Amino acid sequence: MQMMPQMGYDRAITVFSPDGRLFQVEYAREAVKRGTTAIGIKAQDGVVLLVDKRLTSRLLEGGSVEKIFKIDEHIGAATSGLVADARVLIDRGRVEAQINQIAYGETIDVRTLAKKICDFKQAYTQIGGLRPFGTALLIGGVYNGDCYLLETDPSGALLEYKATAIGSGRSVVTEMFEEKYNEDILLDDAILLGLEALYIVTEGKIDITTIDAGLAELEKKKFRILSADELEPYINKVKKRNKNAAEGTGTSKAEGEGKEKEK
Repeated sequence: MQMMPQMGYDRAITVFSPDGRLFQVEYAREAVKRGTTAIGIKAQDGVVLLVDKRLTSRLLEGGSVEKIFKIDEHIGAATSGLVADARVLIDRGRVEAQINQIAYGETIDVRTLAKKICDFKQAYTQIGGLRPFGTALLIGGVYNGDCYLLETDPSGALLEYKATAIGSGRSVVTEMFEEKYNEDILLDDAILLGLEALYIVTEGKIDITTIDAGLAELEKKKFRILSADELEPYINKVKKRNKNAAEGTGTSKAEGEGKEKEK
């Protein structure tokens, strides 16, 4: 019997396959792909992070599912994949931010923090007895008058985006952003665009208990997580817009059928 090509190469993180792949890293990426959708959008006046918490039971307390974190006063992160792994990385990021504050007397650059987290993740891809972190982070923040949105991969790779998504709905969301994203967008419109994308991914199943949002505001130089009262009007607006669009489509279809019958 012929063995599968990867057999023997996916047992340890330190072993490359003959075609140069690390299967454990690819399995970690698969864990991210199966996670809930997280979205990041860079606007002119800040960065917005949105996540679908995907509550699997009505008995769950929505507030106990945490997928957006504040790392420093001006930086936040959204996660997809294994949330327990994400908490370890968030704690590491918070420590790095405080070290920078103590050593240099100033807040840490968003890119520098993201690189330090990625270096930490990369170390877990080359040490025997460890496994890669099964989570990806979208890190958003403001620093020195600029906005930043970066994605960390389980391999330790780092990419910067204008707008992106991670998790199970990534392909749908990025396709939508390719069509609708504008670099002149403001935070209010960015929130609505992100919620519109989550509405499509979840097939309309969004409400205040299943969505979390965080903002890094350029003017205030602060990151904060939106309260339910702040987020609810945006969700209601997206729901109403889609409901009106659906009703309009239904009316147009009925009118078309009526005209066909008249002919």
